[in-house]
Amino acid sequence: MDIKQISLIIPDGVQPVYSNLVRISHSPADLVLDFAHILPGEQVGKINARIVMSPLSTKLLHMALTEHLVTFEQNFGEIKTPHIPLADQLFNKINKGQDPEKGSEGEETNGSA
Repeated sequence: MDIKQISLIIPDGVQPVYSNLVRISHSPADLVLDFAHILPGEQVGKINARIVMSPLSTKLLHMALTEHLVTFEQNFGEIKTPHIPLADQLFNKINKGQDPEKGSEGEETNGSA
């Protein structure tokens, strides 16, 4: 298979968007990636960009990101991820000044009231 070189033009005025949170949803036809920025201790983030991709394009993006993360970690060391479950990290209410792994009385939080 002959791979062709693709050129990309970045128009004047295009600004980078910082994101530390991505909400992902999907339908049978596409995946929607809502990129947001949320400040520490805040409960509301602002979506700055919405990307809609086909399942195939999303799979190819996943493969490219995986490849680049492997190279990044080879060059700069392992990226450490939090030890608390992702669902707990994203969906538990965390109060300001409270340890995210502990409840108000020092008990473990599990997302239930």
